[in-house]
Amino acid sequence: MYYRRFWFEFEIAPDDHNVDVRLRHGCGVTAEDFDAAYILLQETVFKNMPVPPILKSIEDVDIATLDGNYVLPNMGLPLIRGIWFPVGYND
Repeated sequence: MYYRRFWFEFEIAPDDHNVDVRLRHGCGVTAEDFDAAYILLQETVFKNMPVPPILKSIEDVDIATLDGNYVLPNMGLPLIRGIWFPVGYND
């Protein structure tokens, strides 16, 4: 099975405290295609809440282009299916 790396950025209101603050940086997902990545977002990250509007989605994101001060040192493995940023959603 071939997986793709996706990077999502969301429109999250500054006063929205229902959303994990780490998602203000974005969310990294590895999945078969966009639809599978979106389902992972729905089921794993935003359980019981609607997915916020997506401002940006990058398919086959080059990891080196992501924030080197926060995202890169705090991400999981982007080679396996699941959420690799922020960490903690695959447990």
